[in-house]
Amino acid sequence: MTGPTGPSTFDFRPWLFWDHATEEERRAQEAHLAGIREEIGLDAAGKVFISPLAAVHTERLRMGDFCYIAAHAYVTDDISMGSDCTVNPYAVVRGKVSLGDAVRIGAHTSLLGFNHSTEPDRPVFRQPVTSRGIRVGDDVWIGSNVVVLDGVTIGDHAVIGAGSVVTKDVPAWAMMAGNPARPIRDRRHPRPSTAPAGGGGLEERLVAFAGRAREQAGEVLARCWTGERYVDRPGARPTVRAWADAVEIADLLLGGPPPTPAREEIVAFLRDRQDPATGLVPEIGAPGSPEAADGGRPELEGITAYHILSVGYALDLLGTGFQHPITAVSELAPEDLLATLDGLDWARNAWTAGSWVDAVGTGLYRNLSGFGVRGPNLETLYGWLLTRCRQAHGMWGEPDGDAGWLQVVNGFYRLTRGTFAQFGQPLPYPERAVDTVLAQSRDPRYFGPDTGNACNVLDVIHPLWLTARQTRHRRAEGEAWAREQLDRALGGWQDGAGLSFALTIGPGETRTPGLQGTEMWLAIIWLLSDYLGLSDTLGYRPRGVHRPEPAIHLPT
Repeated sequence: MTGPTGPSTFDFRPWLFWDHATEEERRAQEAHLAGIREEIGLDAAGKVFISPLAAVHTERLRMGDFCYIAAHAYVTDDISMGSDCTVNPYAVVRGKVSLGDAVRIGAHTSLLGFNHSTEPDRPVFRQPVTSRGIRVGDDVWIGSNVVVLDGVTIGDHAVIGAGSVVTKDVPAWAMMAGNPARPIRDRRHPRPSTAPAGGGGLEERLVAFAGRAREQAGEVLARCWTGERYVDRPGARPTVRAWADAVEIADLLLGGPPPTPAREEIVAFLRDRQDPATGLVPEIGAPGSPEAADGGRPELEGITAYHILSVGYALDLLGTGFQHPITAVSELAPEDLLATLDGLDWARNAWTAGSWVDAVGTGLYRNLSGFGVRGPNLETLYGWLLTRCRQAHGMWGEPDGDAGWLQVVNGFYRLTRGTFAQFGQPLPYPERAVDTVLAQSRDPRYFGPDTGNACNVLDVIHPLWLTARQTRHRRAEGEAWAREQLDRALGGWQDGAGLSFALTIGPGETRTPGLQGTEMWLAIIWLLSDYLGLSDTLGYRPRGVHRPEPAIHLPT
C-alpha cells in the first residue's frame, strides 16, 4: 500500500480503495490485514481497509462491511464497528468504543473511552485507569476536531459539529456543537431560517463558518507570510501588528502558534522589538526599532501605543511576555497623567483619546501582572475616569455635528476595553451608555446597506456586550441589531484569504482580505454570537486582545 515514492492515495482517501485499487494494491492490503489478524485477532466481516500508516494496537477489533481506518489514526483497546464506519486521518479511538452502522468520524477527532482517577493521594500518572466506554448509534456524523469523553452515549442519527467537546449523552437526531456541546436543533425539524433564502439557520451558519475558517486557517496565514515577515495582505509592507494578528488567528482557529515560522522565532521577533528604555514596541523601521539607523526614542502614541495591546497579548498566547516593564507608563507622574488626560481632544477626537487611555490602562496591567509594578497611576486613572464620565450619556466626550456619536462611541470602546473590561470593574452609567450606543447603531452613515467596517461594528457590539453584564436595558433592540450584523458578517469570508476590514465598499475602502480584518471579524463574530447566546456553536473563544474575561481584577 505504500508505493515507491511514499503513501498511496488510499491511505488518506480510503473510500476510493474498493473501486480503484489495482490487483497489486489489493494483494498488499490483504497481506497487511493478514498480519493484523495474526497480531490482534481482527474480526472483519466483508470488505475492510486499514492503512499501513495507522497505529492499530487493539485487544479486540471488530469491523463490519465497508469499514476503514485511515492513515495516522490511533486505535487501541476494545473497538467494535458496525458496517460502513469510517475513521479518518489522525483520528484517535481508544478505550472501549462501540460504533453502530454508518458512523463517520472526522479527521483529528478523539473518542476517548477511558479516564484516570483524580484522587489527591498520588500523582495522576499513578492513578488507576477507569473505563465506562463510549457508545455511538447508527447514522452518526462526528465532525473534525471533536472530542468525545468517556461514558458518553451518542444516539442514532445525531450530528456533532466540528470542534465540539461532548461531555454528556447526545439524544437521537440531535445536532450538537460547541464546548461543551449543546443542542442546536433536531435534524427532523429544521428551525425557521434567520438568514436569506437558502442560507440555513443562524446556528448552522455559525457552525459552518467556524469549520470553514478552521479548515482554511493555514492557507490564510501562509498567504501573508513572505518567507521572512508577516504582512497584513500580499503586497503590503511588513508590520509588527501583522505578526500579532497571525498569532491571534492561529490561536483562535488552530489552537496554537502559527505553523510558520517556528514558535521560538516568533517569540524572539516580538520580544526583541521592545525598547528597553521605554518598554514600548515601535513599528518596523521607526525610531527606537532594531532597524532604525539613527536610534531615537519611541513615543506613547499611535501604532506604538497599540502595540502594548497587540504584542503583549500575542506574547501571552505564545506562553511568554514582555522582557521589560512599560516604563513610559509607570514613570509618568500622576500630575502629568492628569494633565495629559485633560489635554486630549475629547470634543472632536474621542477615539484617539480613548485609544490612549486603552494603551495606558494596558500598560498598567502589564506592569502589575508581569513585573509587580503598581504605583499611583492606577488610582489616578480610575479617579479621572469616574469623575469625568458624562452622566447624561454614560461616556466621555460629546457628539459633533459632522460625525454624530461616532467618535464618542469609538472612544468608549477603546477606553473601557483597557480599563473597566480589562480590570473587571463595573461601568458607571450602563443604561445611559446603552442608549448612546444604540443611537450610534442606527446612524445610516456607518450602518447602511452599502457601509460597514470592522471598527464600526466592534465599537458598538463590545459596549453592548460589556454593559449586558450589568443591565438588560433595551436588550431586545440590541439583539435585533446584533443578529443583523452577524448575518452580514458570516457572508464575508473569502476562501483561502479570510475577511476584509470592510465587508462592504465605502469611500476609500476595499474588500481585500487581510490578517487585521480576519482577526477583528473573528472576534466580532464571537462577541455578536455571545450577545445572542450562540457563541458555543463557534467552538472558539478569544484569548487575546478581545478576550471576554478580565485579564486581572483591580487590586484593593
